[in-house]
Parts: sequence; structure tokens; C-alpha cells
Amino acid sequence: MAEPSPPPSNAGLRILLSKDRSPPSPPSTAVSSHADRDRIIGVFRSALSRNEPPETFALPTVQEAIKPQKETVLVLEENQSLENALRPLLQELVSSAVQSGKKIMQYGNSLDSGESNCLITRLLDIVLYLCERGHVEGGMVFQLLEDLTEMSTIKDCKDIFGYIESQQDVLGKQELFGRGKLVMLRTCNQLLRRLSKANDVVFCGRIIMFLAHFFPLSERSALNIKGVFNTSNVTKYEKDAMDGISVDFNFYKTLWSLQEHFSNPALTYTNPAKWQKFSSNLAVVLSTFEAQPLSDDDGKLNNLDQEEDAAFNIKYLTSSKLMGLELKDPSFRRHILVQCLIFFDYLKVPGKNDKEGPTGGMKEEIKSCEERVKKLLEGIPPKGNEFLKSIEHILEREKNWVWWKRDGCLAFEKPPFEKKSGQAGGRKRKPRWRLGNKELSQLWKWAEQNPNVLTDPDRVRMPSITEYWKPLAEDMDPSAGIEEEYHHKSNRVYCWKGLRFSARQDLDGFARFSDYGIEGVVPSELLPPEVNAKFSSKPAEKVKRLKREDSKGASAQPKEPQVAATPETDGGGSGGDPEEGAVPMDSDNAAEDGQKRSPEEVSGPESGQCEPETDADDNMKTETTSRDARAGEK
Repeated sequence: MAEPSPPPSNAGLRILLSKDRSPPSPPSTAVSSHADRDRIIGVFRSALSRNEPPETFALPTVQEAIKPQKETVLVLEENQSLENALRPLLQELVSSAVQSGKKIMQYGNSLDSGESNCLITRLLDIVLYLCERGHVEGGMVFQLLEDLTEMSTIKDCKDIFGYIESQQDVLGKQELFGRGKLVMLRTCNQLLRRLSKANDVVFCGRIIMFLAHFFPLSERSALNIKGVFNTSNVTKYEKDAMDGISVDFNFYKTLWSLQEHFSNPALTYTNPAKWQKFSSNLAVVLSTFEAQPLSDDDGKLNNLDQEEDAAFNIKYLTSSKLMGLELKDPSFRRHILVQCLIFFDYLKVPGKNDKEGPTGGMKEEIKSCEERVKKLLEGIPPKGNEFLKSIEHILEREKNWVWWKRDGCLAFEKPPFEKKSGQAGGRKRKPRWRLGNKELSQLWKWAEQNPNVLTDPDRVRMPSITEYWKPLAEDMDPSAGIEEEYHHKSNRVYCWKGLRFSARQDLDGFARFSDYGIEGVVPSELLPPEVNAKFSSKPAEKVKRLKREDSKGASAQPKEPQVAATPETDGGGSGGDPEEGAVPMDSDNAAEDGQKRSPEEVSGPESGQCEPETDADDNMKTETTSRDARAGEK
């Protein structure tokens, strides 16, 4: 039996595959070399010295420094190379400004020229222009601003933030906001941590106002969704009494102990012991305020009646030596009482169920204390009633804000309404117009959109007679050759409006309408001489007709019979007035009517009476003939 042959070896095949395999490519480096970075820095440093707008040289500078694959847009690796070069350049400029002793945002300005040539500002303008046009990645300018604030002092950061505020509209565009909003939020939060809340109040307010305008209202990163309290804000006050103090130290401790409850309301109403302590301390404070009311002179001494002189402090001093002065300060009392209203408003916040909200006894205490607080606020001068209404309005608006957060912070922006296309082949409904037809509805809508249309002097302008009748006068010229169909006198609306204008402005022309028609109303100065001659005198037929009517009236007047009136029921004589409605008969007309009748008309009725007799004789003859015929058949 033959031994099985060994399997064929694949060594030769492996050698061939290894020979045909291409060598592995070296790993690509995302970061450019130091030589390329220095070259990019040199190109941008020379570009900063140009006194031209950034849009004239920004893109050519990038193309010269990076040499991108695409002409106008940088890819990912090219953006990274550009950013790695610009950040050291910015650091170098800041270092040079510090060494020169100038402010960062003023480094490079020339004292001779009034124009601002700050090198750092020009660098930021160039990068901002490139980001806005989409040539580079949109978040690059935000990264440079963050680096600049980290390298600067608080004094220089105010100038840097002024530049950010001036470019707020550009930075807030959608193509930039989406890529750099988190970087900007981080930059502002870092600035707020570095600032002092007591010494840099204005700068902190500028940053917060910028964030409120820069981010949309529905941005969840700016919302306290869970309602976490700032428990780190601790109010420190004296625990032991000091010698030589005339103020009741127990009241001092009771007043300042309320701040512990105001800083964390949730912990107070969930713990019955703490709530009992808070309610007792608050009752003592309110009783003291009620026992020592303030007069109008106290409000005037503190200049609270003038809004520009009113001072609002973030936090009051807690020294026991100042307790007597603070009790006489109206703004201090308002500060404490408004905190009470905010505390009560949190306990009554909408959306809480019975388990989360206060119990029945607690509700009664809250209601009674709230009424006392409002009464005290109303009595604090000056303008206590107006101040209370303002606080109530603010708290009412706060409820809407709470409801919105409870509902999940729904976006305020609504998508545009899209009309649904009707089904193909469906019957179209006839549009219903508001005022009966399309023209009247459009006219009414136009008046609503333009409220000054009713007072427009050109709207009620009435044309003159000469101006209005000029088209008709041109048509009446025989040399014009206007056909009857296109003649203005065939336009009934035109003629009707012209008669109304003539009745108001030209009564003589309006009177000629009965004699000559609409063409006679046209002023004579508009007509040609040959046409005007036709309407200069009365027609002959009109004159003859008037003479004939005058002669008839003269001949009929002496022949009118006198018709006596019936005697009056009140016993009047026979010489009363003639009866109304009696019409005199014209004898001449009656004679003429009799003469005009023909003999045929007079004998007409007699001939008509003979026709029935002839018909009767014919009927009798027909009946006799029919009887004879029936007898012959028998």
C-alpha cells in the first residue's frame, strides 16, 4: 500500500505574498512641525502691520501661510495647524505688551494717529472674519479669547470683555454660536470666579448681562433645573454679647438667625422643629417692626424718595453696634421683609402636591405672617404702596418661570407654519370674502395696514371740471375719428361721475344736460369752434314746441268751467273753494277728438251686432239638412 503524499507546502506562496505586499505608510501627523509653525507666525506677524480692513487680506494671508488643499476652506488638520500657530503668536503679543508697560488692548497703538492699531485687536478681527465667512473652523476665535483672558489681569480683562461685547452680534451668529458657546460659557464662568462680588460688582453684572443676551432663554445650561440653593452664602454674626451695647442682644441674634432659614427654605419647612423656631423668631421681628414704625422723615434722610440716589446693598454689615442704625433704615427693613415674601412664595410654589407642600397648620401661619409683612411694607416710607405692588408683580411673574421649569423648559421658538396641500382633484371651495367681494375686502385690509390712508390729502382730491371733461371733449372733435363704441359718452360711470362734479362746480353746464345731453355739459373752452357752435344757441324745434304750448295755454284759459265745491260740513256758505282734484275740460280738444273719428269707428258696434244673427241662420239650415239625410236613409 502506497504511503500518502505529504500536503503541498505553502512556503513559496507566503514568500510571494510578502514580496507583493506594499510597505506600510508612515503615520500621519496632525500637528505641524516647528518650522511650519514659525513660518505661519511670520506670515501673520507681517499681516498685522497692514493698515487695511481684514476682509482685504485675511484670506490671502491664510492661503499663503497654510497653502490649503481647497482654496477657501481649511480641512481639519489645516485648522489645527493654524490654531497651533496663532495661540503662541497671541501669547507672544501679550508678553510684549506686559514688558512695554502698556495695556494689552492698547499695545501697538500709535500716539500720533488717532486710529486704533492694537495688534491683538487686529489679530482677533482677522480670525473673527475668517470664522464668520467659513474659511476656518468657527470655534477658533472663542479659543483665542479664552487664552487671552487667562493670560491677562482683571484690569485688562475689562478691556477684553469690552471687545467681546462689541462683537456680540457676530459671535452670536448660528454658524459661530454652535461651535463656541461652551467655550464662551467656560470663559465667562472663569472670569466670575476670579472677580470679587463686593469690589467688582459692575463687571460681574456686565458678564451676567452678556450671558443673558448671548444665550437663548431656553438654554438649559443657564437654568437651575433642580432648584439647588446657594448654601455657601453664610451670614456670620456675633454669638456672644459685647460690653457697652445698648441694643437688645437677644433681638440681634433673633433677627440675623433668620438668614439661616432664608438660605435653604427646603430644609426649614421639611423639619417641624426648624419651622417652629423660624415662625417664633419671625413673629418677634415683625412685632418689633410694628412697635417702632418709621416716619416720613426717616425716608427723606436716607434719600429713598429719589431713585438716582437710592443705594441697594448686596449684603448688610452684621455688627451689633450698627443694630440701632439699621432698625431706622427703611431700606434695611425692606430687605428683610422682601426676603420673607420670597420665602413664603417658595413654600406656595405652584405644582406641589399635598405631600410636598406645607400642612394645614403651616398654611395658616404662612397666610397670617404674609399679611403682616405686606402691611409693614406698605407703611414704610417713601412710596410704600408702590413698592409693595412692584414686589407682588415680580413674584407673580416668577410663578410663570417656575411653571416653565416644571414643564421641562420647553423651547420658546416655534417652527414656521406649513400649509397642507389639498388633495389632488378635490373640489375647491369658493372663497368667502369678509365684505362680500374680493375688491372690498382688499380695500378694507389695505386701510388696516395703512392707518393714515383716511387722512391722506390726496385721497379726497376732487378734479376740476376742465380736467375731468377733457377726455370727452377730445372725443367730440370730428378730426379725432373716435368710434361710438370707444367714445367716453358711452361710459355710463364716467358720465354719472361727471354730472355729480358739474352739479357741484358748474351749475350752468349742468343745466344744459336737459337740452343737449351729456355733450352739452362739457365746458365751451374745451370744444373746437365748429363743435361749440352747435351748443351755443337753443335748437329750433325746442323754440317751436315752447311757442305751441304757450298758445294752447292762452286759448284754453277763458273757457275753463267753474266747478262749485260741495258745501262744508261746518255750515259754510256756497262761496267755498273749488273742490280739489277737479280738472277743467278742454272743449276744443273734445271737438277735435270727435272730428278725428272715422265712420267705420262709429258704425263698428252695429256691424258687430249683426254677426251673431248670421251665425244662427246657418246653424238652423245645417240642422234641417241633417234631419232630411237621416230620413232618406230610413
